[in-house]
Amino acid sequence: MVFAVEVSVCYNFFMIDLNFLRDNLEFVVERSFNKNVKIDLDLIRNTDKKRRKLITSLEGLRSEKKQIAKKIGFLKREDGDTKDLESSSKLLSEEILKIETELKSTEEEFMTLILNIPNIHNDSVPIGKDEKDNEILREWGEKPEFDFPVKPHWELGEINNFLDLPRAAKITGARFSLMTGSLAKLERVLINFMLETHTREGGYTEVVPPFIANETSLVSTGNLPKFKDDLFKLEGYDYYLIPTAEVPLTNIHRDETLKESELPKKYVAYTPCFRSEAGSHGRDVRGIIRQHQFNKIELMKFSNPDDSYSELEKLTADAEKILKKLGLHYRVVLLCTGDLSFSSAKTYDIEVWMPSRGKFVEISSCSNFEDFQARRGKIKFFSREGKRRFLHTLNGSGLAVGRTVAAIMENYQTEDGRIKVPEILKEYFDRDYL
Repeated sequence: MVFAVEVSVCYNFFMIDLNFLRDNLEFVVERSFNKNVKIDLDLIRNTDKKRRKLITSLEGLRSEKKQIAKKIGFLKREDGDTKDLESSSKLLSEEILKIETELKSTEEEFMTLILNIPNIHNDSVPIGKDEKDNEILREWGEKPEFDFPVKPHWELGEINNFLDLPRAAKITGARFSLMTGSLAKLERVLINFMLETHTREGGYTEVVPPFIANETSLVSTGNLPKFKDDLFKLEGYDYYLIPTAEVPLTNIHRDETLKESELPKKYVAYTPCFRSEAGSHGRDVRGIIRQHQFNKIELMKFSNPDDSYSELEKLTADAEKILKKLGLHYRVVLLCTGDLSFSSAKTYDIEVWMPSRGKFVEISSCSNFEDFQARRGKIKFFSREGKRRFLHTLNGSGLAVGRTVAAIMENYQTEDGRIKVPEILKEYFDRDYL
């Protein structure tokens, strides 16, 4: 579905410099194809050509009308006849209005085309079609060994009477959860534990942002227009429930120019997240792995472009630290081009081991967007040379809380269905089991 974007809303949102786009359109199309996005080369060129031609015509007509106005003014002062000039001015006004209307429509068409072009992937990203072509970089820890049949987390939740999916469905619908007792406490404890780790040990500044964002904020991060169907919109308002804290955190500095000495700026936030999961096609329908509403801790960085890839490594390590502290086996995967998100230039997925599935499940994505979001949001910094440059934005989950809960339930389960409390969290509980 193509989302028509009003020029008045986002005329200045560009994912790359327009001159670069015009001069390197084939390159952009090739990189987009690597991300499984097909770009209509001729349509972009022709629309841009039409747009610039209309702008030139409009400027010419306005200049001509201005000259006629000067002549009319001069003749009136000399008591001369201005009838023919006034008639010509009227015709010009009509022609100007006609071209303005056509230009507005063409601008909207052009902006929709531009905003649906994905970010250019970094050269270090492997070319591939889907997750099968991702590269496994490293693993940490060991898979837990069980001498009994392991249970999935939703069965463990039912056995212990602290995860009630049927009642959640009654209250709202499918893909919502109702946690009670010690499982609800585990969710709360993990939120606090992650925030404390990232602020005290990682140096991140904690933020409590709005959980609702406007259209401009979502265009800035790349969620609109591409992923409109995955968002929950508030009826009658230009507001959306946030799909991730990345949206409000990125827009903290929209339309601002920071000092180079301030970089990197590092934020962390807890928020609920809301997604329709429009493209999930029935995946992970059981349990709490893929929900319409879920809690997440988000890490956000605003970086000097010269340092952004070293900052990506640090951000990924900060997310990994949580899993290490919890003693959960995981691996880090470098995503190929076909598995990259729309806005990302490079992404590491962190995947936690889930015993009931016998495989790893994504629990964090750590991405460098380079200047893609900064251009859309006009976020710059003053360099030491006094020049204004677009900075780079990075973000990652640190971590998805619900998936962390599910991982703890499955990896710390006992034969009788109880769940051990990870050593690092025992100070929050008065017993060894949930």
